[in-house]
Parts: sequence; C-alpha cells; structure tokens
Amino acid sequence: MTAETPRWLKSSYSENGGACVEVATNLATSHGTVPIRDSKNPTGSVLDFPAAAFSAFVAGVKAERFRTF
Repeated sequence: MTAETPRWLKSSYSENGGACVEVATNLATSHGTVPIRDSKNPTGSVLDFPAAAFSAFVAGVKAERFRTF
C-alpha cells in the first residue's frame, strides 16, 4: 500500500501577499478529510476538516451566506 500525500493548492486570488491558506482536496475521497495549512508556513500545523464540512463551507461561500454589510 502506498501512502497518499497532500497536493497543496492555493487560490489564484491569493497572490496579493496577504493571509492565505492552502488546501489538499485530493485526500477528500480516500481519507474523508481536507487538510488546510497556512501558505506562509508550509512546515507548520495542518488542520484536517471532515470533507462534508469543507464542502458545506465552500457551498456557503459560493452562496454568499457569510457576507457582512
């Protein structure tokens, strides 16, 4: 059995040098989690979120449910 490693992705909107995160969605199916890390500290801590929770979060962002005025 081979160990699957995260393939880290960062949004193309993150090129402004601000506070960015990277996600590894390639583990969602096989491990049931989506790891997230600070793009400025790739050797630092990683948070693992359940794939369903991450999907719900992304759907909420796309539906603009988290907007504040």
